[in-house]
Amino acid sequence: MSGIVFLYVTAPNAETAARIARALVEEKLAACVNIHAEMRSVYEWEGKVEIGLETPLIVKTTAAAANAARDRILALHPYGEPCVAALPVAAEGSSANFLDWITRAVSPGKHS
Repeated sequence: MSGIVFLYVTAPNAETAARIARALVEEKLAACVNIHAEMRSVYEWEGKVEIGLETPLIVKTTAAAANAARDRILALHPYGEPCVAALPVAAEGSSANFLDWITRAVSPGKHS
């Protein structure tokens, strides 16, 4: 593993996604956050199948900062149970320079 984690997050709309993304980057909990176009989600909630629109985010951070980034996302997110899933990034096949940039951009030692 590379020590880099991508957090996959969904938000109810682009405004919420942008607010979360900006906070994470400003607070040095993420090097970058990609906000994708609105997507349709089909899911079961409280025994009923729902169809709704959500805005996905990919948060690029370090393993050391992942828990702090997750906690900040949960604090900023309006959902009671938001999607926040950590996906470890393998060094194999990844750009070493890109992974190093993420490591440099996220504040070291502050998030343990």
